[in-house]
Amino acid sequence: MIDLYYWTTPNGHKITMFLEESGLPYKIVPVNISKGDQFKPEFLAFSPNNRMPAIIDQTPSDGGEPVKIFESGAILIYLAEKAGKFLPADMRKRFDVLQWLMWQMGGLGPMAGQNHHFVQYAPERIPYAMDRYVKETNRLYGVLNKRLADREFIAGEYSIADMACYPWIVPHERQLQKLEDFPHLKRWFETIYARPATARAYKLAKQINPDKTPTVNEESKKILFGQVASKV
Repeated sequence: MIDLYYWTTPNGHKITMFLEESGLPYKIVPVNISKGDQFKPEFLAFSPNNRMPAIIDQTPSDGGEPVKIFESGAILIYLAEKAGKFLPADMRKRFDVLQWLMWQMGGLGPMAGQNHHFVQYAPERIPYAMDRYVKETNRLYGVLNKRLADREFIAGEYSIADMACYPWIVPHERQLQKLEDFPHLKRWFETIYARPATARAYKLAKQINPDKTPTVNEESKKILFGQVASKV
């Protein structure tokens, strides 16, 4: 059994998408980041960066003590190895998947996240910052669009690289991007959207957060933004 510490954000969706695809048994432990659940001592004990998602695998393959992992990319690799799915054993194919997973972790996610912050949440509109991150998001969409020009999925076959990237494309309108400008990316996006496991993962998100409470509101900004070491 996998205990998944989760909230309804792109990084959270990555893991529910994988778990729904793989069939690994799991249960969700909600971590409402708008209320500060990520700062609870019991959560920080295994997720020291005070971010979700995180997992505890109660039945690791080596039969030992439960395995605790934070960071969504590391979680995807761990689960793929546990399930024997969505991460090829062949060395070349494996690192093709991993390099695109790292691309998402180091590029698409952080840049789209800054896009969200300055376009949607910043208390003052800063044209330079907005322009900087909207354009960088656009550039990254272009990189992915070009990659998908001659293949169905990012690394050929459906993999954890696709699961990592998809949730960050879902809010494309909020990122001021038009999928019509990226036809290969649009085709890929629609293909993943139509997968039953994707539908189940996003349906689950609605059950966890039925009121669709925004992750960021005026009150939660005090919790989510401006953290310093002394606060965490």
